[in-house]
Amino acid sequence: MWYRVAKASEYLVITGAGIDDIKLAKKAWILPGQSHTVFDLSPVNYTFEVQAMSSEKLPFVLPAVFTIGPREDDMPSLHKYAKLLCSHDMASNHVQELVQGIIEGETRVLAASMTMEDVFKGTKEFKQEVFDKVQLELNQFGLLIYNANVKQLVDVPGHEYFSYLGQKIQMEAANKARVDVAEAKKKGEIGSKEREGMTLQNAAKINAETKIYATQREGEGKKEEIKVKSEVKVYENMREAEVAEANAELAKKKAVWTKEAKVAEVEAAKAVALRDAELQQEVEKMHALSKTEKLKADLLSEATVEYETKKLEADGALFQKQKAAEAELFTKKLEAEARLYAKKLEAEAQKAIAETQLYAKKQEAEAQKAIAEAQLYAKKLEAEGLMALGQAEGAYLRSLLEAVGGNYNATRDFMMLKNGTFQEIAKINAEAVRELKPNISIWNNGGGDSGANGAFKEVAGVYKMLPPLLKTVHEQTGMLPPSWMGTLSNSPSTNSTLDST
Repeated sequence: MWYRVAKASEYLVITGAGIDDIKLAKKAWILPGQSHTVFDLSPVNYTFEVQAMSSEKLPFVLPAVFTIGPREDDMPSLHKYAKLLCSHDMASNHVQELVQGIIEGETRVLAASMTMEDVFKGTKEFKQEVFDKVQLELNQFGLLIYNANVKQLVDVPGHEYFSYLGQKIQMEAANKARVDVAEAKKKGEIGSKEREGMTLQNAAKINAETKIYATQREGEGKKEEIKVKSEVKVYENMREAEVAEANAELAKKKAVWTKEAKVAEVEAAKAVALRDAELQQEVEKMHALSKTEKLKADLLSEATVEYETKKLEADGALFQKQKAAEAELFTKKLEAEARLYAKKLEAEAQKAIAETQLYAKKQEAEAQKAIAEAQLYAKKLEAEGLMALGQAEGAYLRSLLEAVGGNYNATRDFMMLKNGTFQEIAKINAEAVRELKPNISIWNNGGGDSGANGAFKEVAGVYKMLPPLLKTVHEQTGMLPPSWMGTLSNSPSTNSTLDST
């Protein structure tokens, strides 16, 4: 029998005789037949970097620090923890892997139902929802989240969404600040001139950024195009080398076949000559026998000699004809075999040529397919570049509208001034009038002043030409002159006048 007392942050877990399940106590007698275990209630910090993915299939990293420990104010939770986890230390790998699995699983499920914009803008709500779901799972083990902190969301290398989004927000804030400063200066002494200067500066900056972006995209497109062309060239060189190797192999085989055919022909000719020599030898033997028998005929009777001689001559002629027929038959047989072998070699050569041509056509088709894919990819990049250019121009026009307070007319006037539209209109009108060879009339209000007053006569005449010029622009484009110049009004007379404001 032992008397055991737990520390302030500990509990005794007693099992054995006289206890149905388990008994939790701060101090108790340990009776014979009983055993006890001491577990610590102190929470432990767990640091994780959860790899998650949004609903748009964009990955990101969620760094988090959780402080987790047994729920000490709830006895049913302490019973669960004592049964399931008290045999393991809270800092052990077993408990850490259990907690990490729950946190990562719930975080990934929740992130998969949200967009990156929702995760980024609703970080607080996202954090709270993760904590609620993780706590719900940890309740099964009698654990409690005492504290949790989610650090700044981190981009996965190759998917820099948050950095770009932060740059976008910074640029929007900077642009808004610039517009506010321009608006404040507009109300001051500098007025409209300062606002116009800020607008031109912003336009130039956006134009420069757009050109930089377009140049970068163009450079990337050219790099990809060069890469594809290089790969196609390497592929073509490889195929040409294979074709050359096949041609060389075919030439070698042809040479071997030609050599074998010529050897067969020579062997046939040699065989014929050999047979002819054998026949000639047989003829010579017959001649020798004939001479021998002739000598015998001198000793024998003339009739016997004549008989024997004629018989031998007949036999020799017959034997010679038989050997000649055999030689001719053997020669024809050899010629037929040589022709058959040559045809066989020719058929094999045709088959090899056909296989080589089929392989070459197959490789050519694959090369054409690769070229078509490269062209399609280049067109896709070109379309992306045009789309990006259109988006940049749209952003440029939106920034212009924001800079002038949403005034469409001011934006249109600025664009026409920047693009030289008025000069083009004047040039086109002047060209049209020049072909007509008109008589130029100078408007004035009379008077023939000379001297100082006469020096401004031409200036006054130019100013008086403004009403019909502005009216022509209004009729052709629908645009009215700027408010600082005046407004057009139709007087009862035939000419328009410019009312000063």
